Amino acid sequence: MKVVKACVMAVAVITAAAFGLLVIVVTGGKFDAEAIPGGSHGGLKGAPAEFQPWLLKASAACKHPELTPALLAAQVWEESKFSTSRETVSYANAKGPSQFIPGTWAVYGRDDDGNGHVDEFDIGDAVMAQGRYMCDMLGDAKKSGYHPDVSAYCSGDQTICQLQGLALGGYNAGWGAVDDVHGIPNNSQTRGYVRDILKNQRDYEGPGGLSGSGLKVSGTGSGPDALRKAAGRLGTPYAYGGGGPEGPSMGFCDGNAGYRGGICLASSTTGFDCSSLVQYAYWPKTQLPRTADEQYNATSHHPVAKADLQPGDLMFWAHGGVGAMYHVAMYAGDGKVLHAPRTGKTVELVPLATAMPADDYRGATRP
Repeated sequence: MKVVKACVMAVAVITAAAFGLLVIVVTGGKFDAEAIPGGSHGGLKGAPAEFQPWLLKASAACKHPELTPALLAAQVWEESKFSTSRETVSYANAKGPSQFIPGTWAVYGRDDDGNGHVDEFDIGDAVMAQGRYMCDMLGDAKKSGYHPDVSAYCSGDQTICQLQGLALGGYNAGWGAVDDVHGIPNNSQTRGYVRDILKNQRDYEGPGGLSGSGLKVSGTGSGPDALRKAAGRLGTPYAYGGGGPEGPSMGFCDGNAGYRGGICLASSTTGFDCSSLVQYAYWPKTQLPRTADEQYNATSHHPVAKADLQPGDLMFWAHGGVGAMYHVAMYAGDGKVLHAPRTGKTVELVPLATAMPADDYRGATRP
């Protein structure tokens, strides 16, 4: 594999085995499960243990950051209350925890859990199919240009909520019904479905979720737009050599990079390193090169003093303040940066003072 000089080390992988240690008792309400950080598009809490790894995996497999594990969890709750009973069949013959009708299941269902059967009642098969279907719906939503009013039941970023609402409407009623009204279908069943899921997803947002980050991005232009896009990846694991314009991808180990405790974690971690996150955030409007040092060289003609930093500006660090840049972060306002830091971490929002060693700071630029 071609060597990519990027930022330092990889993050530990969350394994399904860890989730299997949790014991969930169903009492008729939501589930009191341990919060799980670092899903590809945010953290997760409150879902049954046996669903958690699949919700995280389905979210990570989608290139659209709006498909968070919390959204998927709220959707499964709305569809079936996380039921895997063979009796979980609707009047329309929708089956399993994610409630697939036969025609849609034929398109999206796969043997994701590897048990030799493609089964709507298997958690892995159902949730991964749900993720694929929702990912397609989000793609349609972004192409549509529709802007439904969801402010009454979603207090977060309205653009994100609109896209999620359109995708949910398509999942529930079919995309044709969305196209017919240029928005969320008018029938009460679909509108209630969208309303409840958008409201309830907050109950499932664990560490790393965007809404809990405290990040408020205002303004327009390439910097704020790039920062908003990067913020959609809060909680994504660090993977040395991983990530690019299309989103997170598997990393690799190179020399001493990508290892933790002597184990190569990058090769089994899907995520970003520092420079790939920046490249992803600005792409395609501004097509930055791949590594931190290359990004500095490409933007150094527009330096920015600390006193003049604006959201989306790039900040760089080099060992001892000289030589090649080993780290890049995005300024997020209020003295904070958003970055993919190092092994054992995820994409995070932190104070500038603690992001990297102060003596290594080299300067900032504006793409």
